[in-house]
Amino acid sequence: MWVVAAPAIFTRFSTFGINVITHAFVGHIGSRELAAFALVFTVLIRFGNSILLGMGTALSTLCGQAYGAKEYGMMGVYIQRSWIVLSLTALCLLPLLIFAIPILTLLDQDETIAQVAGTISLWSIPVLFSFIVSFTTQTFLQSQSKNIIIAFLAAFSIVIHVFLSWLLTMKFKLGIAGAMTSTSLALWIPNIGQLIFITCGWCYDTSKWKGFSFLAFKDLWPVVKLSLSSLPTNGLELWYSTILILLTGNMEDAEVQIDALSICLNINGWELMISLGFMAAASVRVAKGSSKAAKFSIVVKVLTSFAIGFILFFIFLFLKEKLAYIFTSSKDVADAVGDLSPLLAISILLNSVQPVLSGIPVGVVLGNVLHLQVKGIWFGMLFGTFIQTIVLIIITYKTNWDEQVIIARNHINKWSKVDSHHKIIPSEN
Repeated sequence: MWVVAAPAIFTRFSTFGINVITHAFVGHIGSRELAAFALVFTVLIRFGNSILLGMGTALSTLCGQAYGAKEYGMMGVYIQRSWIVLSLTALCLLPLLIFAIPILTLLDQDETIAQVAGTISLWSIPVLFSFIVSFTTQTFLQSQSKNIIIAFLAAFSIVIHVFLSWLLTMKFKLGIAGAMTSTSLALWIPNIGQLIFITCGWCYDTSKWKGFSFLAFKDLWPVVKLSLSSLPTNGLELWYSTILILLTGNMEDAEVQIDALSICLNINGWELMISLGFMAAASVRVAKGSSKAAKFSIVVKVLTSFAIGFILFFIFLFLKEKLAYIFTSSKDVADAVGDLSPLLAISILLNSVQPVLSGIPVGVVLGNVLHLQVKGIWFGMLFGTFIQTIVLIIITYKTNWDEQVIIARNHINKWSKVDSHHKIIPSEN
């Protein structure tokens, strides 16, 4: 489990860390810039990211099943199909960044913050498209347990990002332009490295890259359907964060409230990468054909992730406003973060078991009707997290894992086999 999980956690932690580092440097440029960055990355980019991540999760299922069934030739076809589907999806999402100012204004956000956010959103276009390559290449490699190259590239990119962020924002005083340039480079460096590794001969075993194929354009609709079915499960948590920021943006003292909430959500999201790393490892393990191993991997993942979350719960419970000074020099923002820190600690504990969130109506009532402001909205999030966790524990406990293994095998049989000439041979099943 750890052979797959440790590099997956490190990679996701490092990749999300790029956003956290940018957040910190932008926060020291100014409070308004911090609020604008939060709007773009927590509302627009996170919304787009959630859709691409949710749809990209389908590739994890397909590659895991193909590798487990020794249908290695289909893995390259699957990743190419995913590139096509996700690229078209990203093009549909592009107007969100181009027309960020009118969109945020229409959503009743502070106009001065929205103006700065418009500039940041244009710089964020390369960030949106970087997710396509990142999700797919990492999934392709992780399904074969080729995790070291992913972790190495992630570590290299985050070191480069820290240096470039300091150089461009602090040394040369380039402000937003410097921070966003560093962010784009840090996200694309590992992507390029992974593409080279996959396509230029280093992925040399049974699943060696066999070149681009016209098969990628065949049977795209089943890929789209599987991607869309994966979207709600994997997108809800990120969509909730988006709604939290939007609800906060039209409250009193919006700049400080957005700054404080975005800092807490970034920390919460960074910790969430641990659970998602375990989820990626479990997905690969579940797809490989043994019901006993699948069930055991779920138990190990949940218990280990919960233990890590339990430790972090106490750490963040006692750090309080000290966390905020990593991201801002404002005492008002730091005090607001300290006020939210107990809720942050509880969120980290619950999210270590199941990151999918619900409970939006409760948050609206507590935040606006009962005037609990940001605390009320977050209470709603915690309520949703708790209910969702209980329900999914029950579902997981009652799942027939032998039946799930049969379903996984049938997927491979149904999705065609490939002969040595790359022609589709209909399955006997």
